[in-house]
Amino acid sequence: MKNACAVTIGFFDGIHRGHRFLLQQLKELAEAEGLSAVAITFDQHPKCITGGSPAPLLLTTLEEKLDLLASTFDGEVVVLPFTQELCALTAKEFMHSILRSRLNAEHLLMGYNHRFGRGGGSPEDYVKWGQETGISVNTAVALEGEKVSSSRIRSLISLGEMEKANALLGYRYFLNGSVVGGKQIGHRIGFPTANLSLPKQKLLPQCGVYAVEVTLPDGTKRGGMLCIGHRPTLEKNGEISVEVHIFDFDGNLYDKSIYVDFIGKIREEKQFSSLEALQHQLSVDAVSVRNMICHFA
Repeated sequence: MKNACAVTIGFFDGIHRGHRFLLQQLKELAEAEGLSAVAITFDQHPKCITGGSPAPLLLTTLEEKLDLLASTFDGEVVVLPFTQELCALTAKEFMHSILRSRLNAEHLLMGYNHRFGRGGGSPEDYVKWGQETGISVNTAVALEGEKVSSSRIRSLISLGEMEKANALLGYRYFLNGSVVGGKQIGHRIGFPTANLSLPKQKLLPQCGVYAVEVTLPDGTKRGGMLCIGHRPTLEKNGEISVEVHIFDFDGNLYDKSIYVDFIGKIREEKQFSSLEALQHQLSVDAVSVRNMICHFA
């Protein structure tokens, strides 16, 4: 039988400061009881299955989430496929069939406002169901200070409030994408850009111009100026694009992956009367971006 463990459950989108505080409590509980620590998460957002309101765009893809967990959580991570069958389980059924029978859980640490299982239940219900299935149920202590939640962080990012979002995340929000070909207009006006192809479920910040730090494929870091938007100066009703001008870099990145960490927003997206006017504004933006990068270095 699998070694006995202490577990916690969550979708853990973003692995923000609140998540890491919960996981630290789990680790301490497991060590005190001589158990292994196990974090249970899911391969897709529950709303993809449960229906009702649409599933939100994500702070982290599954791969990104697992990478963050590997770097911040000293324990085992179990990814459960969130299926119709799993969604149909009551909390007691989930505790019996998944936590106790499959994982040999002896302790369950619940987030202070977390509920799971069809129909949910009160904190007292989870304690009772745990007793009936051989699992001790505890509620984690909430992180002090401003409320930290994935939904709050998504809202801030959607408004372009990157500094506030980063403070709640505990790290800089990032995009990880492959570089694809563009129309080369940036080259013509002195601001060549790397055009990013990103997972469709990844949340993009509000349209505008941002100061960023770019991690190149070889691990080198460079400052950059990133534009998110529909490129209204160049085309009408254009699809949204994500382009980054990397400072002090001249190389071929096509079909390679880069990371872009957001530092702060410089301005909203605008339409200009000509390419010359756009070029002038980008020159002004580049100075503002470099200054912001230096300020946050």
